[in-house]
Amino acid sequence: MEQYQAFRTLMQAGEATAAQEFYVKFYQAFILGDRWQQYLSGVGTTLLVTAMALAIGIVLGILVAMVRTAHDQQRAGKKNWLLGILNGICQVYVTVIRGTPMMVQLLIMGFVVFSSSRNYTMVGALTLGINSGAYVAEIIRGGLMALDPGQAEAGRSLGLNYIDTMRFIVIPQAFKAILPSLGNEFIILLKDTSLITVIGGKELVYAAQAIYGRTYEQMFPLIGIACVYLVLVMIFSYLVGILERRLRQSDRR
Repeated sequence: MEQYQAFRTLMQAGEATAAQEFYVKFYQAFILGDRWQQYLSGVGTTLLVTAMALAIGIVLGILVAMVRTAHDQQRAGKKNWLLGILNGICQVYVTVIRGTPMMVQLLIMGFVVFSSSRNYTMVGALTLGINSGAYVAEIIRGGLMALDPGQAEAGRSLGLNYIDTMRFIVIPQAFKAILPSLGNEFIILLKDTSLITVIGGKELVYAAQAIYGRTYEQMFPLIGIACVYLVLVMIFSYLVGILERRLRQSDRR
């Protein structure tokens, strides 16, 4: 602390070296007042929002994909009217979500739909999950439609209903094919958590803004959170890579 004060005095007098200025700005951004704890809290919120949005996105994606796939695979002359209505709703959902910017969706959810709520972090997680669900649905639907129809017919010949056929036969095979695309979608979701700061979500970007709002020095807080996001993405990519390798190994056995 004494060294920081001495270097800060030199910097204010215009006599500090580049190394001393670096130290002062770094100290202000990460150490002074235990500001590193604000970044740590932001990381926790980021991971929480990612996990919640991921769960919502997967559930929505699977449901929408199964409805749309079931509708598209109906036999000619045997159309189910209820399935047609559900498919229409799913098509509208996917079209609207994929056709509008994430930022606009967050603003609508935060300031219009949930205008009376002050839990902006949870509102952000819900919005990200709904957004991700549309993309996950199309990824899963593409994987399901790419499989040989004979797989589903084989399941029905064994006495399985549609749900059990999808659960035990079709989805496990499709999952291996779509895992890289799902991994990319989840990485995008992790980075998109930075957008919830526009409605007051207290994640990493919010922490950086709060700090450089006091220090008037943007470089270190912003570079710091960029490094944190990079590390998180690298860890996520590594875990997805491990899962892909294990699935490939199971295919060889």
